[in-house]
Amino acid sequence: MDLLLTNIGLLATPVGNSARKGTEQREIMMVQRDAMIAIAKGEIIYIWPDEAMLSPPFSRVLDCGGRLVTPGLVDSHTHLVFGGWRQKELGLKLDGVPYLDILKSGGGILNTVEHTRATTEEELFDKSKAFLSEMLKLGVTTCEAKSGYGLDMENELKQLRVIRELNKQQPIDIVPTFMGAHAFPKEFANNRQGYVDYIIEEMLPIVADENLAEFCDIFCETAVFTPEESRRILLEAKKFDLLPKIHADEIDPIGGAELAAEVGAISAEHLIQASDAGIRAMAKEDVIATLLPATSFYIDKPYARARDMVNAGVAVAVATDFNPGSNPSLNMQFAMSLACLKYKLTPAEALTAATLNGAAAINRADKCGSIEIGKQADLIIWDAKDLDYIFYRYGSNLVHSVIKKGMVLKC
Repeated sequence: MDLLLTNIGLLATPVGNSARKGTEQREIMMVQRDAMIAIAKGEIIYIWPDEAMLSPPFSRVLDCGGRLVTPGLVDSHTHLVFGGWRQKELGLKLDGVPYLDILKSGGGILNTVEHTRATTEEELFDKSKAFLSEMLKLGVTTCEAKSGYGLDMENELKQLRVIRELNKQQPIDIVPTFMGAHAFPKEFANNRQGYVDYIIEEMLPIVADENLAEFCDIFCETAVFTPEESRRILLEAKKFDLLPKIHADEIDPIGGAELAAEVGAISAEHLIQASDAGIRAMAKEDVIATLLPATSFYIDKPYARARDMVNAGVAVAVATDFNPGSNPSLNMQFAMSLACLKYKLTPAEALTAATLNGAAAINRADKCGSIEIGKQADLIIWDAKDLDYIFYRYGSNLVHSVIKKGMVLKC
């Protein structure tokens, strides 16, 4: 099927097949007034062409009404598939109980592990599919999804199989990440080495053999996985062609950003406490900083030094970190507004962070994240006339229509 978008008031998009960093992050293409986008077989074939070039006539024409059009949003860090919720931890947070103390007492991740293990694959599928429907309405057309709430073979594979099935049965493209190293399960509470060995010797080979993930992530943090443990797991994962990601320096500066650079991670995530040396190392090795401002907002912690990272030449992506504990919000629009208000990113930088750089952080920048000939026709038509407006009006869903691979999915 083909589609022609006409009467676009402003087309705003980053450009390229790789992450934009430094001053490049704010260099977006903006086409004012009467732009057009031509789509065929789910791909963009022309942008703002002369109408004479568009022959034969398109079977479908959508008048954008002078609205803003951008690439679809890419949420490059989510914990999409989980059992239960953790609303009872809100009171503990309000009382000032630190997250790591909640985790040590059997709450936090371990609480979600217990509920996820007790939830059937079908129940996880239905719950996650509903989340994806909500994300789509908010403009997300591609997302990453991590395991990490099973922490044993059966339940890690259960999460990853749900992700695989979700990818077949709804419009959003989902990129899977194996995160068996999210915490130490109760059965290995007194045997850290045993669990690291279990991940390496038993989990990784099966995940790779069944082609269930593209990335391997790890929670490198005080009281969770040390840099040494993280290094060992991630280097072994690379042998199975699972690209490294790292939850790094979220709570304490223990060298996670430096480790991300050392092991050649595609991205380091959180980075609230990243050191100057870590930022420099990431810039040198082209590690993308996937920052999660809604998590800082919800757990009332400082915000990552996004402005310093951009100035140092690190490509910055922005994602939600949707999960039942530290950020139960899947609203990418809110995360984007926070990126402007708290990270001090410009609207152009924040757009790049939520589209092309997010796509690059999950190895999809050649397919999505920008409006360019040959890329997937993943687009948002906004109820807005200019780019600043969608960051300014935080808290409201400003999506008018979502187009995924040329199909209009919401109007």
